[in-house]
Amino acid sequence: MCHCGLNIAGTVDVKAVVEGAKRLPSVIVAKDYVYTCSDPGQEMIKEDIKQHKLDRIVIVACSPKMHEETFRKTVQQAGLNPYLLEMVNLREQCSWCHSEEREKATEKAKTLVRMGVSRATFLEPLKKGKIKANKSVLVIGGGIAGIQAALDLADADFKVYLVEKTASIGGKMAQLDKTFPTLDCSACILTPKMADAGKHPNIELITLAEVESVSGYVGNYEVTMLKHPRYVDEKKCAGCGECEKVCPATAPNEFDMGLKTRKAIYRPFPQAIPNSYAIDHKVCITCMACDGVCERGAIDHEQQEERIKLQVGGILLTVGCNLFDATLAPELGYGHYGNVITNMEFERISNAAGPTGGKIKSPATDQVPRSVVFIQCVGSRDARFNEHCCRVGCMVSLKQAILVKEKLGEVDVYVCFNDMRAFGKGFEEFYKRARGMGVEFIHGLPSEVRMAQDKSLYFDVYDSGTNKLFQVNADLIVLAAGLVKSPDFDKLQAVLHVPRSADGFFLETHPKLRPFDTPIAGIFLAGACQGPKDIPDTVAQASGAAMKAADLLSKGEIEIEPLMGEVDSDFCSGCAICKTVCPFEAIQMKTLKVDGKEKTIVEILEAVCQGCGACSTACPTGAIKMKHFTDKQIVEQVKAACS
Repeated sequence: MCHCGLNIAGTVDVKAVVEGAKRLPSVIVAKDYVYTCSDPGQEMIKEDIKQHKLDRIVIVACSPKMHEETFRKTVQQAGLNPYLLEMVNLREQCSWCHSEEREKATEKAKTLVRMGVSRATFLEPLKKGKIKANKSVLVIGGGIAGIQAALDLADADFKVYLVEKTASIGGKMAQLDKTFPTLDCSACILTPKMADAGKHPNIELITLAEVESVSGYVGNYEVTMLKHPRYVDEKKCAGCGECEKVCPATAPNEFDMGLKTRKAIYRPFPQAIPNSYAIDHKVCITCMACDGVCERGAIDHEQQEERIKLQVGGILLTVGCNLFDATLAPELGYGHYGNVITNMEFERISNAAGPTGGKIKSPATDQVPRSVVFIQCVGSRDARFNEHCCRVGCMVSLKQAILVKEKLGEVDVYVCFNDMRAFGKGFEEFYKRARGMGVEFIHGLPSEVRMAQDKSLYFDVYDSGTNKLFQVNADLIVLAAGLVKSPDFDKLQAVLHVPRSADGFFLETHPKLRPFDTPIAGIFLAGACQGPKDIPDTVAQASGAAMKAADLLSKGEIEIEPLMGEVDSDFCSGCAICKTVCPFEAIQMKTLKVDGKEKTIVEILEAVCQGCGACSTACPTGAIKMKHFTDKQIVEQVKAACS
């Protein structure tokens, strides 16, 4: 039993629990140690296994998610099968939730230990299986996370398929003007990596495509991609732009956040990879003008959707996230007043390649503003929409406020904020820099934005720092729209079976110990699809996820956990109820010959099964047994709880 410092010992009487354990049937030795997971603690376990010839071990400590693998390795090093270990979670399930009730917590601890010992008595030795692994990886999402992960894997000599749903890789980082806190040019950082990904011999770019279905299991996934027609042959197109010049049809430019138009035949931005035009057939009037000027014959209006099947060993999910729709907060005037814009629209206005050539102007008046206000936490930390912090809003607004001061000089700049969160490297200095440039900070959020007779905007805001109510006038208001889940997440979750947290983002296996993994073996997370994060954190996680995938697949074979379902063909009636409830599609039907007659039963694909137990629970004949969680083990545990 572990004291876990005072995490357990501060609430539970450890000595009393250990003395009680010594009196339990079949218990040969019971000891306690301050930190059982430490080297001395593990050595104590090994010595007792050898000295007392123990064949079952119960560790009373913290969550199995934290240290079960640690202790399995310990007992294995002592010559014992690692699955003859039972962990009793006393920290999360007893001491932390009963910190004010020491006597009752101690009694509960004794009960939990008694249950653990009873279950351990019936544990069975298990052995990990091995399967062949395909040394190729699918990266879903072509933003900075996907690009970084793809390059790291490709440099490690893995075949990488980088899939992007739009016409070019680059993601939202390609739309930014500068990055904080160094004010580096975003494109200057990103576009060399885009070019490297586009020409790397181990990377195959698949743009205008989406994942339609995924089958198989870790090391052996079969992925079906639906590739939408570009109507331009990528191999023939040289990106000369002659087609765009003659195209008469226009549409709002998504890359410029609708602040400018593009042609029906377009390239998302000048540095796009692949460097090929695409035709938007929803806008195209089929005048064939582009076809007439293309000397290479790259235009192909007859292109059709195609399905591409890929065989990969692992999958990286790097699809990023969305910006909050500011029209859902009508009190701020977005969508009603032309001089209320979002932070991403400001990025395009501030960008030299943007709709205004980098000149900061109000979209409503086309005039240089005399006062600019940044409003924080739009759609974030708001019980109406999302309670999580977007993590980047404060620093984005600081960056943009500094850019306004640098470009416009003597102009009033205000930041209305909830809390200023400058948590990263160099962020606090960046905050001080903005203050030193004369940016005014108001600790409060406005009530409602209104328009004055001169078409300027104004609002009232209570500053909790000075305990005063201010009226602020502005020619331009910039809303710090938060980062939120993407509508694409629903479809991806249905295809990949990766769970999501309460805020809608994809869920990692463990926030501290396994931040790259998902509960689905062979599928990893990186970037803002796992939760809001800035560019440095995104790149770090992408590289980490890439190396996790490389480590998994590098040997060409994978060990799989034996904690899965097992079918007794004598009891199976072939009703397929288990197949309907399996969330991982790990069950298939097969036909056997018994006494000359055909019998249909179910078969569990060991490499796909995640050991959730839904099939065993649903089986009406009791034909499915869960290894390491057998009925006998659970029943004995329940008996011990009630004794």
